[in-house]
Amino acid sequence: MGKKEVKKIMVTLDMEQYKLLQRLKGFGVKDAEKLRNVFIAYLSEKSYLKEASKK
Repeated sequence: MGKKEVKKIMVTLDMEQYKLLQRLKGFGVKDAEKLRNVFIAYLSEKSYLKEASKK
């Protein structure tokens, strides 16, 4: 199985946003993992993932 190409990005959150991220349960352990999963959940909710898979 080949390795997936990845892109690392820097994201800036204010303290209020970061505190919300810290309190999230069930989205992962590390901050980056939580933020990635929140982003994927948002895209899924807005049906962007469904549209992208059709193309």
